[in-house]
Amino acid sequence: MKKDVFQAIADPTRRAILTLMMTQAMTPNALAQHFDTSRQAVSKHIKVLAEVGLIKQELSGREIYYHFNPKKMKQIADWLEPFRQLWESRLNQLETVLKNIKPKKS
Repeated sequence: MKKDVFQAIADPTRRAILTLMMTQAMTPNALAQHFDTSRQAVSKHIKVLAEVGLIKQELSGREIYYHFNPKKMKQIADWLEPFRQLWESRLNQLETVLKNIKPKKS
């Protein structure tokens, strides 16, 4: 069964890998140094992220570099947008109510 983007980011290790890769491409060995798991475990996480398109692979000589794919994150952002709008609206309403509450006089 093929995983989707949401299944891929459900794991905290995969989210951490994405965070590390946001600013620079990294090799599996470089990524593995940031975790208390085996290189093979990190490779499995990389495989899941690559399957759903959150990272892209680039071969450079004998090394494989993985790059973060921000375009794929748009799928998550699009799904979250209605929730963001709802909460923004509710917080604005709360702010209005709080501004209109008059303090009690002693």
